[in-house]
Amino acid sequence: MSAEEAKQVVQEKAAQAKEAPKQAKPTAEKQANCLACNKPIIKLRRYYRDGKFYCNKRCWRKHITKSKEEKK
Repeated sequence: MSAEEAKQVVQEKAAQAKEAPKQAKPTAEKQANCLACNKPIIKLRRYYRDGKFYCNKRCWRKHITKSKEEKK
């Protein structure tokens, strides 16, 4: 490979990199409020069940019963 061919290859790769759109990974939003009462969740006082955060066990229970009633 001559120096000119090497330059062309580098230029082609640079052009392809510019054309390709940079896609950022979608970030999951951090849950900030309780699902049952919509109060802000404090880091020290949070209740985690089924992949979701609640204020306390009472709010978790309230959300469970509410969702069961909606399904019926």
